[in-house]
Amino acid sequence: MRYYVVSDIHGFHSQLIAALNQAGFFADQQPHKLVVLGDLFDRGKEAKELEAFISDLMDNDLVILIRGNHEDLYEDLVTVDKGIGLSHHISNGTYDTALQLSGFDPVIATIRHYDFAEAAQQTPYYQKIIPAMRDFYETEHYVFVHGWIPCFRERHGYSHISDWRKASDDLWNNARWVNGMAAYTTVYEENKVIVCGHWHTSYGHSKIDHNGSEFGSDAVFTPFYGNGIIALDACTSRTGFVNCIVLEE
Repeated sequence: MRYYVVSDIHGFHSQLIAALNQAGFFADQQPHKLVVLGDLFDRGKEAKELEAFISDLMDNDLVILIRGNHEDLYEDLVTVDKGIGLSHHISNGTYDTALQLSGFDPVIATIRHYDFAEAAQQTPYYQKIIPAMRDFYETEHYVFVHGWIPCFRERHGYSHISDWRKASDDLWNNARWVNGMAAYTTVYEENKVIVCGHWHTSYGHSKIDHNGSEFGSDAVFTPFYGNGIIALDACTSRTGFVNCIVLEE
């Protein structure tokens, strides 16, 4: 099986399609699937197009979906917070995603937030895509996650959880916020490579490889490779491209 792996698309459908075209996804005649490492939406303005594309891939069994922290944010907005546009929902782009996907009028949404929340719950994203997401996907040589595998945050870093595959929902929720490039030297899986997203790859290039700055004109947002890690988040809202790698298994 050939895996085309992307992460943190954040609503940039056109950039995703460009990356998949360049990688050869659509022309591939061999068994292959797209692996999405979470955070489908909450930045770009092509949420409806991306929703339809992912739904079509699901119908054709061509995609594996990993849950990201922005999927958690969407669920919080439309269930716990009942569609109320709290500051973190707005700043993270979740509120705008719910507006795009539901087609709800922005002014009416602030008044009838219960109806807005219900409309956002009726979208294919909430009804079909999020329920199909998993905490991780594992093959013989790779573990695919969003942030990192569950671990404990210590004062000076992270510590390993031996049976992380059976970690609680709370630990998985926390793991989706972990910067894998800051954790991989102490939290890892023997003889496997953990492929992650969530945190901009310029962090690893700058802080670990000392290649460019984190956000300056010399910042590097290509995939970050280390011992037991591949990180993919290209910070698409800033760079205008999506990282896509191809793995053979």
